[in-house]
Amino acid sequence: MSADPQLAGSHALPEVAEARAALAALDQVPGVAKPDPMLVADGVQRTFGGVHAVDVAHLEVQRHVITALIGPNGAGKTTFFNLMTGFDKPDSGHWTFDGVSLAGVPASRVSRSGMVRTFQLTKALSRMTVLENMRLGAGSQPGERMLTALVRPLWVAREREITDKAMDLLARFKLDTKKDDFAGSLSGGQRKLLEMARALMSDPKLVMLDEPMAGVNPALTQSLLGHIIELRDEGTTVLFVEHDMHMVRHISDWVVVMAQGKVVAEGPPKQVMDDQAVIDAYLGAHHDTDLGDDSLLDEGGRIDAEADAESEAELEEPK
Repeated sequence: MSADPQLAGSHALPEVAEARAALAALDQVPGVAKPDPMLVADGVQRTFGGVHAVDVAHLEVQRHVITALIGPNGAGKTTFFNLMTGFDKPDSGHWTFDGVSLAGVPASRVSRSGMVRTFQLTKALSRMTVLENMRLGAGSQPGERMLTALVRPLWVAREREITDKAMDLLARFKLDTKKDDFAGSLSGGQRKLLEMARALMSDPKLVMLDEPMAGVNPALTQSLLGHIIELRDEGTTVLFVEHDMHMVRHISDWVVVMAQGKVVAEGPPKQVMDDQAVIDAYLGAHHDTDLGDDSLLDEGGRIDAEADAESEAELEEPK
């Protein structure tokens, strides 16, 4: 498939291999129907001050694969994440997750349904320890309810389970030695690892990662890449926003491209990088340059033309 053979998992579940293989037969057109979609969005629109930040006619995210959502700054990628996960409300449209409508559902219920996300700017609670942050990510905690919290035998067993699970995940992400440190003392890359680990506390079906490599030093980049591959190989569906074209080419099974709020292209990474609509979206219409050429990338693997693009944050917070 499209992921780098050296990074592709060798112990993937059979359904993961089947899902990846099924993508090869699909037409490479925006909104193409997937064999087994987990997330389906229809007619989703969001405007800020007359600017169409998101205008997605139809989009499906295939189950058991890694899908990258790319596009220049201001394309609407993070806004789309916010809409799907209940952190913002669209002007119109509806979407389903695993066959259940989530339109109008608050973020807390979206998370409980099995769809969790991380953020560009990590949301770790800096004045709590790493282990305490992890415990917060678990569901079904009887100690959170007033009456049961007063009776220790009703919640102590569950808390022990949660702590054991948290420690297992921290060991997997090599953060177990930091369990008693305040989350605010971690480096930027370690906070990214903590946020990803905390997201797994609820056993999600779909993990949505918003620029997981942003601000991460090279020493931790390979670790994050490996964890994302492991998630996919264990059967978790992954949808991530990323500007790092090296990462997109290496680990994604399918790529969706947004520009000016719309989905303009879909397909395997190599083919998408050669798509004229994608080249136009990043670099403008008057050129004959191959987007897959690494000469277009700066030292961090990002497309230089993005520096002049309008900031998506400005769209989300109009003056």
